[in-house]
Amino acid sequence: MTLPRAEEPAYCGRESQTAAGSRQRTLLEVSIGYGLILIAIWTPLPWQRMVDCAAVAWVLFATVRSFEGWRAIGLGMSGLLRSLWIVGVALLLAAFSITLAGTFHTLPLSGFPTMLVRRYWFYALFALLQQFLLLDFILLRLLRLLPGRKAAIMAAAGLFGLAHLPNPILTPATLIWGFIACLIFLQYRNLYTLAAAHVIFGVSISIAVPGPVDHNMRVGLSYLTYRPHHSHGRHHRSQKDHTVSTEAWAIADAPTRRS
Repeated sequence: MTLPRAEEPAYCGRESQTAAGSRQRTLLEVSIGYGLILIAIWTPLPWQRMVDCAAVAWVLFATVRSFEGWRAIGLGMSGLLRSLWIVGVALLLAAFSITLAGTFHTLPLSGFPTMLVRRYWFYALFALLQQFLLLDFILLRLLRLLPGRKAAIMAAAGLFGLAHLPNPILTPATLIWGFIACLIFLQYRNLYTLAAAHVIFGVSISIAVPGPVDHNMRVGLSYLTYRPHHSHGRHHRSQKDHTVSTEAWAIADAPTRRS
């Protein structure tokens, strides 16, 4: 005698469909957001600005739609004191970079260090934006899509580095920093200390690496169209040359240099 087959409860099917729908929505959010960022990086002005606005609008929409609380996205005070050590490490690197720049006579001494605040405050704001994009918009969504933290961290770091192509200095630097930042964020859930470290690392590269070498820390199309400015036979960072490349995350990798 054949026994009747037990039917699965209806709510199991609904839960499965809900989970699949959530994953599809998350994948769509990441794909569109990151796609817009890449398009903006490789789009010439003035059309780039329109793509910038679309990317920012999409990221804000997706963030509000899936908001999980201030602590979850690292904008609370939790973990602030415990993660301050990364700022100390960044300051040590900055001291080394300044010493190196002084040795090679590339350190801008006029108005230093007030010059740093005057020229890099805008960079500081977009360093926070870059960390938000990397950690909140990309990493947290990849954690829902990929099997395990390690895969999500590696994928997020890879996407972060990819967005800095073809810059030979920034691409490996952001790949390494993206991996470290993801690890630290998941440990402490604080965006502020990571943004501060990002600023310090970026300024260190800005001071230590000559403009013609890293094309004023440009990425994407602006890296390829870079033309160095010459002043008294020496290569310096040009105020005019400091045109932000995109309002997404590459914008913060073109801090103001001296002309």
